Amino acid sequence: MAMASLRHVLGLLGFVLAFAHRHFPLAMLGLVAIFFLVSKRKASVYLLDFNCYRPPDSFRLPKCMFQEHLFLDEKVDQKSKAFLSKIFEKAGFSEETSIPPSITELPIKRSLSSALEEAETVIFSVVHGLLSKNNVSPRSIDILICNSTMFCPTPSLTAMVVNEFGMRSNIQSYNLSGMGCSAGVVSVGLAQDLLRVHKNSLALIISTEILNMNWYKGKNTSMLITNCLFRMGSAALLMSSRDQDKKAAKYELQHLVRTTRAHDDQSYACVYQDVDSEDEIGVSISKSIVNVAGDALKANVASLGPLVLPYTEQCRYAWSIIKRKLGTGRKTEIYVPNFRRAFEHFCIHAGGKSVIDAIGKNLKLGEEALEASKMTLYKFGNTSASSIWYELAYTEAKGRVKVGDRIWQIALGSGFKCNSAVWRCINPEGSQGAKVWEGKMEADGVDAP
Repeated sequence: MAMASLRHVLGLLGFVLAFAHRHFPLAMLGLVAIFFLVSKRKASVYLLDFNCYRPPDSFRLPKCMFQEHLFLDEKVDQKSKAFLSKIFEKAGFSEETSIPPSITELPIKRSLSSALEEAETVIFSVVHGLLSKNNVSPRSIDILICNSTMFCPTPSLTAMVVNEFGMRSNIQSYNLSGMGCSAGVVSVGLAQDLLRVHKNSLALIISTEILNMNWYKGKNTSMLITNCLFRMGSAALLMSSRDQDKKAAKYELQHLVRTTRAHDDQSYACVYQDVDSEDEIGVSISKSIVNVAGDALKANVASLGPLVLPYTEQCRYAWSIIKRKLGTGRKTEIYVPNFRRAFEHFCIHAGGKSVIDAIGKNLKLGEEALEASKMTLYKFGNTSASSIWYELAYTEAKGRVKVGDRIWQIALGSGFKCNSAVWRCINPEGSQGAKVWEGKMEADGVDAP
C-alpha cells in the first residue's frame, strides 16, 4: 500500500512539472500540496522477527518442589500454606514452568547480584538469538526499548544491553517500568511512534520480568499469590520502518489501542505494590481483578471495534443498543460482535486461568481461540509482558498462521490497563519465535487445558 501511494505521488509530481511551463503559479501550488501529502504519509511499521526465552530444564519448579518450599518455610503459617497449595493446584501449570536458581535455594537467595544475573541470563539470550538468526548487527539498531515492571537497576537494563552488544553511542534507548503485564504492547506503541518519526530505522524491544528481588517472603496471602503465578521468561522483537524490510518482515502493525482505568480507585488498587505488617515488600492482587479486567476490556474493545470489525457486525451491535434505549429489547443482551470475523488468531495475556476464561466468555470465543493462551500458561506460566509473544510463537509452531491472517494481542496490566495490538501476517515462514515450543507442543498431564 505504501509503494502504491508513493507511485501515485510521483505520478502527480510528473504531471505538475509538465504543467509548470504554462501555469507556473498553479504548478508551485501543486508542488506544495504534494510535499504536504508526502510529509503527512505515515510510514508502515513491520515486525521482522521475535524470539522468546526458553529456560533450561534445571530451572524447573515442579509442584513437589513448590510444596516442599512451603513446608520448610517457617515464615508462612499453616493456613497460608494450605491456601497457597490450593491456588497452585488451580493455577493451570505443568511441571515445566521455571524460576531462577537463586529462588530455589533454601533459604531463598534474594539479592541485587542475583537479580542482575537473572536479567543478564534472560535478556542476553533472547537478544543474541534474535540478532544472530536474522544476521542483524547490534550497531544497526537505532532504537532500543526495554520494559521491566519491578526491576529497574542503575545503570539501566538498556545500558546493560548496549554495553554487552557494543551498540552505537547515538542509539535512542528507553526503559519502561511499573507498567505491569501490558507493558509489552506499550513498548510496541512507543516503537511505532518513534519509527514513524525517525523513518528508515530499526528498533529492538525487550519485554521481561525479573523475579528474584520481587519474590515475596511474607505471610500476606494476597501478596503470596504472585509466587504462584509469575514465572521466568522474556521476549525480544525487531521492528522496522524501512521500506526494504517489507519483503522480509513477518508482520505489519495495523492498529494499537491503549486503555487505562487508573482514574477508578478500585482499578488503580487492583494490583498494588506495598509493604505488609512485617515490612516485607510484595504485590497484592485483589479478588476483584476479574471484574476490573472485564471493565477495562470492554472500554478497550469499544475503541478497537470500529477499526477492525466489519460494518455488519458494528450495525448489529449498534441496533441492539438502540433497541435497549427504545425499550423494545430490555430482556435481551447487548449483542457481542463476532470477533472471529475480524481476526484469525487471538493472543490473550496468560495472566491466569480465570482471567483467560473470563475474557473468552466476554468475547464469546471458543476453546480453539483460547488454546495458545492456555498452553502458554500451562507450559511457561505467567511470564508477564512477554506472554503474548509465547502465544504467537505457539500459533506459528502449530503452522496455523497464513499470509493475510490478522492477530489480536490483548494485554492486561496493573493500573489497571488493557492494551491491544493488531498485526497482519506478511510472511509466516522461518520465525525464530516458534523454536521456543520445540518438544513442548503437546499437553502432557491431567491438568492440561
